[in-house]
Amino acid sequence: MDSCVIQNLFLRAHIKAQGAELSRLQTLSGIDLLWDGDPAVWPRHSPHLFPIVGRLQGDILRHQGQDYPMSPHGFARGLPFTMVRLTREDCTLVLKDDETTRAMYPFPFELRINLAVAGPTLRVVYELINPGKEPLPASLGAHPAFRWPLLPGAPREGHRIQFEVPEVAPIRRQVDGLLEPDRYPTPVEDRTLRLRDELFKDDVLIFDQLRSKKLRFDAPGTPVLEFHWEGFEQLGIWTKPGAEFICIEPWRGLPSPKNFDGEFSAKPGVLIIPPGGRRCFRYTVSVITEP
Repeated sequence: MDSCVIQNLFLRAHIKAQGAELSRLQTLSGIDLLWDGDPAVWPRHSPHLFPIVGRLQGDILRHQGQDYPMSPHGFARGLPFTMVRLTREDCTLVLKDDETTRAMYPFPFELRINLAVAGPTLRVVYELINPGKEPLPASLGAHPAFRWPLLPGAPREGHRIQFEVPEVAPIRRQVDGLLEPDRYPTPVEDRTLRLRDELFKDDVLIFDQLRSKKLRFDAPGTPVLEFHWEGFEQLGIWTKPGAEFICIEPWRGLPSPKNFDGEFSAKPGVLIIPPGGRRCFRYTVSVITEP
């Protein structure tokens, strides 16, 4: 099965087996919430980042003295997942290690992604399992792109992100996908990030000392999207200046620091899952009002 659709009385979601990627999210009243993936601008909708977030130095993963090629944001977004469950309102897709993945990432793993609609909420749950006999080092991230403006004709400059609590800590930036050592003043004023293109002229905003577990994205007269996440410790917010989308990205992990060139398992921010262990992560997006 190349794709599937799940829906209830509020939401309809389209999911591709390739990358287990959410490719469309709309209300039953006909409002499209997800970026359409225009290939002339940015050809993705909501990729999953695994087993890295961002880039590694030289695009090389080092493990026990050997080098493995690793593309930015990892390989999960480009590989076919297997559909193991499909009902009217949810589906589960699985990616396991094979010869292709072991040429880039020499570890046994199982990544299970469940997508479900419940009322006006989309839920995405990740389960990362280590079936091997050695510790599993990994990073994991979500990368959903929502329409900005949320409704056709709504002013872009009226859109904002409101965090659960004030985010006063400095943020991080990256250059060519690698984490800069410097920290920068937060663009969040109290709890509000007022979206404007110039925020992203130096790429993604990286919140690595995040306090909030939820946020809201909206503008006057548009739907209100409320995000909530569990298990993720960092957050990226990104767009291409002028593009009509905003990516709100819960992460468990960070790009490689510019000065780091060591073993992948020692990279700052990497999650280590013990043999036989598993970790769960989730995020939800709720449409809590409509115009």
